[in-house]
Amino acid sequence: MRHPRTGDTAFVHFIARLDDGTVIEESEADKPVEALLGAGTINPAFDEALREMAEGESRIITLPPEKAYGKYNKRLVFRLKRKKLDLKGDPHEGDLVRVGLPGGKNALVSILAIDEKKITIDANHPRAGETIHYTLTLDRIVPAPDPQEPTP
Repeated sequence: MRHPRTGDTAFVHFIARLDDGTVIEESEADKPVEALLGAGTINPAFDEALREMAEGESRIITLPPEKAYGKYNKRLVFRLKRKKLDLKGDPHEGDLVRVGLPGGKNALVSILAIDEKKITIDANHPRAGETIHYTLTLDRIVPAPDPQEPTP
């Protein structure tokens, strides 16, 4: 039984749940997610867990807020003038909208409240402050090419 190593590609099915069991995201049944181990493209907790798993094995990984989407930060809630946001269309509470930041970057924020002149926005990730439980199933491993072997 071979476990994945740095440079291997792991094909993984996953289900993400909240504490109450609500499913918030999952991979497609016939389409596992591809992850290159050691490349820094997946959460380090997933990378570590996958290295200990065998093909076909499942494992539950629990990520507290600080290892998932961060703690909820009240300082990321702002009340701004509607004109300053320059939103297209008529925004509604609960909408996710892109807003311009200093330096030319954009951020996705949610609208918490609206009145005639001001809008209250929340720049926290929608899942900030939540513990997320991931069920990972290692579908298959594609080993990294052996650097000693000549390539065809």
